Amino acid sequence: MHGLRAPRLKSADKLTDREQMVSVAEFTSRSMKTPFPTPFGSSIVATKDGALLTRQVNHGRQNVDPTAHAEVHVIRAACRKLKSMSLQGYTLYSTCEPCPMCMAAILWAGLDRVIYGATIGDASKYCKQIYTSAKQLVKKSDLVCEVVGPVERDRCVALFEACPMRRATPKK
Repeated sequence: MHGLRAPRLKSADKLTDREQMVSVAEFTSRSMKTPFPTPFGSSIVATKDGALLTRQVNHGRQNVDPTAHAEVHVIRAACRKLKSMSLQGYTLYSTCEPCPMCMAAILWAGLDRVIYGATIGDASKYCKQIYTSAKQLVKKSDLVCEVVGPVERDRCVALFEACPMRRATPKK
């Protein structure tokens, strides 16, 4: 998204999972001042030292693409940047628990870990969801990825509440 550049972190600046989540939530909150506000944002960092590789927000509405979720977008950007289909050695942070499509992409990309903020249940109050958790999807696959969350849940749920494009959807 234009105008949403992330600052580069030095290796010595390794952030905790909580600090990384605060950082991606703050990055995502800047989308609220754009023509395409979204509560969904993701970043990929090196697992070893926390160095930021790339960040993205959802681009679904602006790209007219239902697959342009933040997690898919950030995985595509990271793979292009590394010129590799493997993101082994990297961790993905997401303001919301990855949906099954995104979690499958995370698994196929070989990410070490995924850390999320808001849960699928939280998101379902604002938009339609598929009720399969990230952890359930990992258990049903031959692929490995540590799933941690929710982290900074209240901060990430606040993104949904702040989003002018949100719509209340009754929970099943």
